[in-house]
Amino acid sequence: MTSPASPEPVTLTAADGYRLAATRFHPPESSRGHLVVAGATGVRQDFYRRFAEHASRRGFSTLTLDYRGIGKSRPESLKGFQASVLDWARLDVAAAVDAMSSDSVPLFMVGHSFGGHALGLLPNHRRISRFYVFATGSGWYGFMPLAERLRVRLMWSAVHPLFVRWKGYAPMAALGVCEDLPVGVYEHWRRWCNLPRYFLDDPAMAGIAEKMAEVRTPITAANSFDDAWVPPRSRDAFIQGYRNAPLTTVDIDPREIGAAIGHMGYFRQSAQPLWDKALDWFSAHDQGPTS
Repeated sequence: MTSPASPEPVTLTAADGYRLAATRFHPPESSRGHLVVAGATGVRQDFYRRFAEHASRRGFSTLTLDYRGIGKSRPESLKGFQASVLDWARLDVAAAVDAMSSDSVPLFMVGHSFGGHALGLLPNHRRISRFYVFATGSGWYGFMPLAERLRVRLMWSAVHPLFVRWKGYAPMAALGVCEDLPVGVYEHWRRWCNLPRYFLDDPAMAGIAEKMAEVRTPITAANSFDDAWVPPRSRDAFIQGYRNAPLTTVDIDPREIGAAIGHMGYFRQSAQPLWDKALDWFSAHDQGPTS
């Protein structure tokens, strides 16, 4: 298989002027489409490099990015740094969509966990022709296996709040969860994961149901049975918010790829068969971006 060109570091500028670190993976020949990878909460763009390289070899010009406060988009100190999950979607992912939009080829997006939440928050979601998301759901503990449910409830109610008050940010890396998070991101994440339908059940998010109903981009949402954080029923509780989008749900048996998947394994090398299913679906699209 032809090797892709060397990854190109790029800088995106969000609508509020914040500069974001991103990487573009160019296909070896002409592009059959552009692709944005919207990662999970607190996961650096480097985690998606293998997928992005594979997508570029398949002919997709692919962009990964670090959200503000994460990875190479992190300031010197997170203490006092203002950022929220809504900023990640409405500003950061939106900047990636703007950067990758083209009149000549369609734009696709792959989401991981938070990436699936982001679609309904984007001001420019109409530019995306197809959206494939892995591991998106409500994150509510009630959908988790008992042991994970107890662990997560302890985490949200006792362990994390103590560390956040001490540090002034969420030191998730030291706790072995993900990258450190700005307080605003952590507070959104914690509050919404305690609701059965995530932010759809938050009274402070008035109008979000109507905003998500505006999305008409075809969506495929894939979740593994061994994903303790967002098994298929967690996905089904949240994904109904995209009620006007053509929607396909996929339940993955990890035996299909011969390896455990959990919440992060969708983007490990063993999951390449899952990647190809998503890329095949994008390849079947024969029209340009919607306007």
